[in-house]
Amino acid sequence: MKIGTPKEIFPGEARVAMTPDSALQLQKLGYDCAIQAGAGAAAGFADDAYRKAGVEVVDSAEALWSGADIVAKVREPSEDEAKRLKKGQTLISFFWPAQNEAMLELCKAQGANVLAIDMVPRISRAQKMDALSSMANIAGYRAVIEAGNNFGRFFTGQVTAAGKVPPAKVLVVGAGVAGLAAIGTSTSLGAITYAFDVRPEVAEQIESMGAEFVYLDFEEETADGSETGGYAKPSSPEFREKQLEKFRELAPDMDIVITTALIPGRPAPKLWTEDMVAAMKPGSVVIDLAAEKGGNCDLTKPDEKVVSDNGVTIVGYTDFPSRMATQSSTLYSTNVRHMMTDLTPEKDGKIVHNMEDDVIRGATVTYEGEITFPPPPPKVKAIAAAPAKEKPKELTPEERKAQEIAAFRKQTLTQVGLLAVGGLSLLGVGLVAPASFMQHFIVFVLAVFVGFQVIWNVSHSLHTPLMAITNAISSIIILGALMQIGSGSILVIVLAAAAVFMASINIFGGFLVTRRMLAMFQKS
Repeated sequence: MKIGTPKEIFPGEARVAMTPDSALQLQKLGYDCAIQAGAGAAAGFADDAYRKAGVEVVDSAEALWSGADIVAKVREPSEDEAKRLKKGQTLISFFWPAQNEAMLELCKAQGANVLAIDMVPRISRAQKMDALSSMANIAGYRAVIEAGNNFGRFFTGQVTAAGKVPPAKVLVVGAGVAGLAAIGTSTSLGAITYAFDVRPEVAEQIESMGAEFVYLDFEEETADGSETGGYAKPSSPEFREKQLEKFRELAPDMDIVITTALIPGRPAPKLWTEDMVAAMKPGSVVIDLAAEKGGNCDLTKPDEKVVSDNGVTIVGYTDFPSRMATQSSTLYSTNVRHMMTDLTPEKDGKIVHNMEDDVIRGATVTYEGEITFPPPPPKVKAIAAAPAKEKPKELTPEERKAQEIAAFRKQTLTQVGLLAVGGLSLLGVGLVAPASFMQHFIVFVLAVFVGFQVIWNVSHSLHTPLMAITNAISSIIILGALMQIGSGSILVIVLAAAAVFMASINIFGGFLVTRRMLAMFQKS
């Protein structure tokens, strides 16, 4: 069978669904590959590169559609492209079936089998085919770069001879794949980053990336926005009002706002209202990644960049992945190739369209002259809803210090307990040892007591910076051990020698560590 990729006809679309590298992998599955001339040029893949990879370069779209058994493309087909489909032919592309009922009917009438790559269920086994996540990852990264281009100032703070530059403050609304990519890029550039999501279980992910999760003081069940499939679900009116109230509070302090909130099959929710834009500082930037579905910002215009009356730039570009066409094409073609791998279990170049397979069934929207959309609900949640739990109480400095001291004392008591066990063991030995052993044992117990009292009264927070000084106390052990070495008991001599050896390690090690710590603060 032959898999072919046409040139994208959507205005401004630079991606391509097959790269020379992915074509080599498809050929290993037993397929012949074809591509329309110039299809990869905008993404940086020349026709000669495809020829070297063994791909047939076809001059026209008509020839490619008529000669291919499987057509892989990026954008959903136009009406003219859909009419070129033939019975039994397979199409793999973004499709958005919930918004394209007329296109579904047309593909059904043509008898084509359509796999909508945007319908791949978000389960672990299907991650390698999840083109939505691949493209969202790129869009989130590119959003921060686009924000920096329009912001015109540093992301990171700087202290220079010319003055102090404060770091930018960035708010990311929505912590899906695009949001997390934006958070990671923003924090890596040095900005102070805040993030909000209706799903409380993503707070840990956000904080692990160096951002601060924006909590809402909202106790009702509607505060949990988790939904099957890894997306957020619609919020209650009460929750929405609380959410907008929090955003209004944050708006005056934010330099950059990146919105990513989408709900499948619905227009993008309006989360950044006109009055919030008016409250922002001149020169601030709003990047709306939901612009293609209506936008999260009231002032967003799809595919345009507008400037508000108070000098805030609102970017509504819908082609962020296409602005990084080479990277996007590489990832997308890999997603398609993995889907073809699942469709070709025998690696013999023949499709096995197994409707019992959860991933294939979920992506299939038309099959053998029937519309199969919507698919059965996914059996596994992409992100399981976390059980409701109270927000951890913020400790005061005094409470935190008390906790640290309690932990230190608990650890010290444990060590004392071990020493006590060791002392009792030595006492047992003394019962069978010479009578003079008790004299040495009393010295040992007194040394332990004095050492314990000295260390206990040193503040635990000073143990590391004063390691050399506190470890010098071990010299007391050495002096006591040297006094005991002169005794006539072989057992005492051996124990005393061991004490000298271990205490010496403690002393020299303490001074060495302290010296290295001080060197960290010395100017080169």
